[in-house]
Amino acid sequence: MAVQINPSILSADFARLAEEARAVEGADWLHVDVMDNHFVPNLTLGLPVVESLARATDTPLDCHLMIEQADRWAPQYVEAGASSVTFHVEAAAAPVRLAREIRAKGARASMALRPATPIEPYEDLLPELDMLLIMTVEPGFGGQAFLDIMLPKIRRTRELIDKHGLQLWLQVDGGVSASTIEQCADAGADVFVAGSAVYGAKDPAEAVRALRTRAETATAKASWACGH
Repeated sequence: MAVQINPSILSADFARLAEEARAVEGADWLHVDVMDNHFVPNLTLGLPVVESLARATDTPLDCHLMIEQADRWAPQYVEAGASSVTFHVEAAAAPVRLAREIRAKGARASMALRPATPIEPYEDLLPELDMLLIMTVEPGFGGQAFLDIMLPKIRRTRELIDKHGLQLWLQVDGGVSASTIEQCADAGADVFVAGSAVYGAKDPAEAVRALRTRAETATAKASWACGH
């Protein structure tokens, strides 16, 4: 399973988004946090900015929707140019139908879980997804400290993915940095969202490379990866 690094533009300079996107061209995806000030207590950006950003960069967009009425809005982000769309299961009325609609429109379908939401009730949904996002902070704001109590949940999720033999990416988002990424990789994550750890660095591209190296080293030693 290849390690993927997704810089989060939540920590970028919003007045220079096109330049900030180019500053991390070595990244696998550009993570775009969409917040509506209802599902989470913050307001960021929406469809028009995603459309503009999709035209401004060749790096595919990974849109994380922290919004209510996910069933209504998520498909529109595919139309706006997102290559991967993540909806929160807590905000979806019909997650299987929504995942299928996202896939039918040509994007990867991803489902996110808040820290207090267990993975086990959604085991049967996993084959409908291309990626699962485990939040390692409470969604809503960047720069929060990593919640290490999420590591067992990451491990349990990896076990479920392997149990069903799925090619499902396991993403972590929140407090991912040089000091925490190895723990996440060891627990079973293979896609890493990093905001301030990338855009807070003097050289964002070098920060991406350094995070990738740490994650790859930890993955190579991880017990879960031995059979892959």
